[in-house]
Amino acid sequence: MRIEQSLRNNAIHFSDKTALIAGSRRFTYNEIDRLSDRLAASLVSCGVERGNRVVIYMDNCWQAVISIYAVFKVGAVVSLVNPSTKTEKLAFILNNSRATALLAQSRLLEIAQAAAKEAPSVTVKLVTEETGNRTTCHFGSFEKALEGGSAVALPDPGIDIDLAMLIYTSGSTGFPKGVMMTHRSVNAAAGSITTYLENTPDDVIMCVVPVSFDYGLYQVLMSIRTGATLVLEKSFAFPYAIMKKMVEEKVTGFPIVPTMAALILQMKDIGPDAVPNLRYISSTAAALHPSVISRLRQMFENTEIHSMYGLTECKRCTWMPPEHLDRKPASVGKAIPGTEAYVVDKDGNPVAAGITGELVIRGAHVMSGYWENPEATARALRTGRHPWEKVLYTGDLFYADEEGYLYFVSRKDDIIKTRGEKVSPREIENVLYAMPEIREAVVTGITDPILGSAIKALVVTVADANVSEKEVQRHCARHLEDFMVPHVIEFRSHLLKSDNGKISHRMNKDTLEAAQ
Repeated sequence: MRIEQSLRNNAIHFSDKTALIAGSRRFTYNEIDRLSDRLAASLVSCGVERGNRVVIYMDNCWQAVISIYAVFKVGAVVSLVNPSTKTEKLAFILNNSRATALLAQSRLLEIAQAAAKEAPSVTVKLVTEETGNRTTCHFGSFEKALEGGSAVALPDPGIDIDLAMLIYTSGSTGFPKGVMMTHRSVNAAAGSITTYLENTPDDVIMCVVPVSFDYGLYQVLMSIRTGATLVLEKSFAFPYAIMKKMVEEKVTGFPIVPTMAALILQMKDIGPDAVPNLRYISSTAAALHPSVISRLRQMFENTEIHSMYGLTECKRCTWMPPEHLDRKPASVGKAIPGTEAYVVDKDGNPVAAGITGELVIRGAHVMSGYWENPEATARALRTGRHPWEKVLYTGDLFYADEEGYLYFVSRKDDIIKTRGEKVSPREIENVLYAMPEIREAVVTGITDPILGSAIKALVVTVADANVSEKEVQRHCARHLEDFMVPHVIEFRSHLLKSDNGKISHRMNKDTLEAAQ
C-alpha cells in the first residue's frame, strides 16, 4: 500500500474527525484529503509528474502536511528541508535531486528564491501567503493553488515499491546524501512503530519536533495512518504553553528528543497529574541517559517512557520495552517488531555477547540506497545472511548482552550525531575557514548527557587576530543550521598534524578525550 492510501481510507472512515490541529486551525480527515487533492491537481497542471522530486521548505505548519500528501498523490517524491537551512545547502539539495518543484513559506522566501535561481531544474515554485510583487519573486501563491486545481484529474500515482521520500543527511565528504525510502519501507517502519506504541484512533499526538526531521515527519505519517489526531506546534521554546495545550487537547502521546527532556526536567509544578491523559512519551535521536529516564519516570509516573534508537537509513533500529527499563537502563533495547538487529565483526560475522562490533539492521524498513551515490550505497548496503538480500551496516559500534539487548558504544566514522541530526565536521570546518581570523580548524563531537554529542571546534587564529568565542559562533550561525553551530570554541596555538603535514582529526580528538 502507498502512504497516501491511509489518508484516503481514513477520509472515509473518519471523515469529520479532527486529523490535524495547527495553531488555531483545525482540519478534519476529509478536509486534508480534499485540500491535498487540490494541491496535487495544481502541481500536475504546472507540470509535476510521477517520479519528480518536490522539495518542501517549511516549518511545522498545516501547509507542510497538505504538501506532503499532495506530492504523494501526484506520484512524486517528497524531500523536506529544515527551515534553518541556508541558501548554499538548499541549492545543493535542489540541484542534487534535480527537483522540479519547491514549496516554501513566505518567511523563507528570500533564501528559497536565491537557491531556486541556482537550480535550473526547478520550474514550479509556490510560496505560502501573499507576499507582494509576484513578478519580482517569481513564486506562485500556495493558497491560490489550493483553490484552482480541483478540475484537473490526478494520474495513477504508482505502487508501493516506488520512491516516496528523499531525506538528506550529512555525509563524511561534507555534502549531504539523499536517503531513498520507498512507500513500502516507510509503511514497514511506521507499522512497526505504531505496533509497539499501541497507537489507535483514540490517540492525540503532540508534535513539536520539526517535520523536516524524520522523527517529526513520521509523527504526521503515523498519526494519519492510525486515524489519530495530530497537534502540530512550531517548537518547544515555551514548554509551559505546550503543556497547557496538551492538557486542553487531551494529548496521549508526546514524542521528544533529549534536549526537550532537559527542559522538561527543569520545569516546576509538573507532576503525575499535570498532563492527565498522557499515555506515553517516546524519545529518539541520542539515547536518553539512564538518569534522565529515571527522572522522567518519577515526574510522569503514570506515563510509559519509550526509549528508542534509530538512523535515517532505516528510520528506527531498536526500542526498549518500558517494563524492562529498570533491568537494563543503559540499553537501547532490541530490534523493533518485524525486523532484526545484530552485531558483526569486520568480516561481517556475528559476534558473541559482550563483543563490540558494527550494528547491522535487517528488514523491510531499510533504505533503498543513497540517491545517485553508488559508492556510499555499496558501503552501507551489503549482502546479508542470504544471497537475495541487502542489509544495512549502520557504522555504529554496539555490543549485545546474553539476552540480546543492545548497547551503543560509538560511531565508526567522524560523523557527529547531535540533537538527532547527523553533522559533517567538514561542513562546519569549511564555514570556519571562511572567517578571515581563523587559520586552522578541527571540529569534533564531545560527550554530552543531553545531546548525545555536542559540537566542539578547535581553532587557531591568524597572528594578532582578536576574535571571541561568541563572534565565531555568530559567524557559524549565519551560514549553518542551528544544530550545526559549535557549542564550544576552544582557541589553540596549534593543531596536531600527521607525518604528511595534514591536520589530524583523530590525534586532535584523542587529546580532547584524554583531557576529559
